[in-house]
Amino acid sequence: MGSYADFHKRSIQDRDAFWAEQAKLVDWKVQPQQICDYSNPPFAKWFVGGQTNLCHNAVDRHLADRADQPALIFVSTETDQEKTYTYRELHAEVQRMAAILQSLGVVKGDRVLIYMPMIAEAAFAMLACVRLGAIHSVVFGGFASHSLATRIEDASPKVIISADAGSRGGKGVPYKPLLDEAIHLSAHKPANVIMVDRKLAAFTPVAGRDVDYATERAKHMDAVVPCEWVESTHSSYTLYTSGTTGKPKGVQRDTGGYTVALAASMPHIFQGKPGGTFFCTSDIGWVVGHSYIIYGPLIGGMATIMYEGLPIRPDGGIWWSLVEKYKVNVMFSAPTAIRVLKKQDPALLTKYDLSSLQALFLAGEPLDEPTAKWISEGLNGKAIIDNYWQTETGWPILSICNGVEKAPSKFGSPGKAIYGYNVKLVDDQTGEELTGANQKGVLTIEGPLPPGNLQTIWGDDERFVKTYWKTVPNKLVYSTFDWAVRDEDGYYFILGRTDDVINVAGHRLGTREIEESISSHPNVAEVAVVGVADQLKGQVAVGFAVLKDPSLAATPEAALKLEGEIMKVVDSQLGAVARPARVRFVSLLPKTRSGKLLRRAIQAVCEGRDPGDLTTMDDPSALQQIVDLVKA
Repeated sequence: MGSYADFHKRSIQDRDAFWAEQAKLVDWKVQPQQICDYSNPPFAKWFVGGQTNLCHNAVDRHLADRADQPALIFVSTETDQEKTYTYRELHAEVQRMAAILQSLGVVKGDRVLIYMPMIAEAAFAMLACVRLGAIHSVVFGGFASHSLATRIEDASPKVIISADAGSRGGKGVPYKPLLDEAIHLSAHKPANVIMVDRKLAAFTPVAGRDVDYATERAKHMDAVVPCEWVESTHSSYTLYTSGTTGKPKGVQRDTGGYTVALAASMPHIFQGKPGGTFFCTSDIGWVVGHSYIIYGPLIGGMATIMYEGLPIRPDGGIWWSLVEKYKVNVMFSAPTAIRVLKKQDPALLTKYDLSSLQALFLAGEPLDEPTAKWISEGLNGKAIIDNYWQTETGWPILSICNGVEKAPSKFGSPGKAIYGYNVKLVDDQTGEELTGANQKGVLTIEGPLPPGNLQTIWGDDERFVKTYWKTVPNKLVYSTFDWAVRDEDGYYFILGRTDDVINVAGHRLGTREIEESISSHPNVAEVAVVGVADQLKGQVAVGFAVLKDPSLAATPEAALKLEGEIMKVVDSQLGAVARPARVRFVSLLPKTRSGKLLRRAIQAVCEGRDPGDLTTMDDPSALQQIVDLVKA
């Protein structure tokens, strides 16, 4: 295929020809008439005039060659269930779900909100929606009522699909009371709610509104529901991401561009082959779950594992046992999960036959070097490939495309710019492009954004332009809101959010840089640094560290001594200006269930403000420790 540099260059300089070639990886009812319409920047329209269907490309088109091959492998260590659906069986289940939706009046363009745990029916629901040309909006199961209500209001769904409960660590997490309360709070009321009853939590159906999935499914066992061919630019789904303001941003995705982007990513980035098995440990509530649990692997003709459960239950070997059992070729997880596994018995990594595994991909937050090294050694040098992207982009911006040309990974770097992405580092004050090695700038993407990226913010074109395209001076470029540097080999290193910048007495400091410095102390396992308002300096940095050996800070004197040592490390690496005002010690850091640090919540607590919406927080005791420390 030639060098990756040439491949990338062609995707930018000969854009239309490049993407016309990738478009051959999917089925079209009507071929695209125009590859890219960028006549109204920054709004890009891909594969204009083409007609396709996302469900057809993920399911139906495989029936000719692989009807009896596994498609969806559902595994729950919460309810001890395991079930494999072949492409033929998946096709039948999706049509049954589509028939139920049709019976409730759902047609092309209608919204359907999905509030479900990681069960097979959630996959059927997503695929059934796009089969009908309906627009799904998946909300992470277990989100609190208020957050769910804002999303119901914004998406105005005709139907909501939910379940009685999810389960975490063997304990049921009831969904129905949260959903009922959210509908009560929302100005928009759905006409119907389809309930999947797992018998995990008793609930009272709302008469005239709630329908039972099992009862309805029984009526449609032989349903034949053809795919609704839609324009390439037709919205396939919306997915909400937290905004800096209270109102959530509905990232709106197209159909054709997204299908092509995922189809191309399977061989080029993930090296996934038809007939292989893909295991992504994310959740359908996040973008990684949309792209690489449901759509990507199925478009690529692979089997995909949908896993409900924790990485350490029944023990820390559960994921590796699934790799062995289902001969997983490609695995995709998050650095947080690997850090959790790092605390488990190392023998669990060698207990299972992992010979089928080609590579482990990690995304969601920066991958620190110690974790990368630990898992790389534990997996006998198998490729550990970091990748960097956002809900907005739908697929990776930075990674290594081993399917195009083999290249080494560099610990600490997600890799190089992916084909289709015209990535530029720019000066945040002037907007000037930074072309030299190791210059720090804002990571931006020149328009048009490649296929599969967001079309706009649902119902708010103005916010789309203002939020993403107007933050860099003198330039219409998409901002990722991340600081980065690029080394002499073209590898990028992400330094943290531009909105996590703290301004100490006129010096602009990225919290990530201070975190990296503190992390280099031999007894620090993990750290979060936030900027806290200070009357004298404007802001000061405050650090919260988790220690490898907590006994070294067991007494107030010992803690003070260790704090002093850490300050010296920062002084020597970054200078006195970057020295935190305090470094406090905690046993764990507040994070979301997907592993992102809740920096804004930590900052709010330190400043005596309300930390706001904490529905995504994994363990509330983590923030409570910080509250107690600050009060003391």
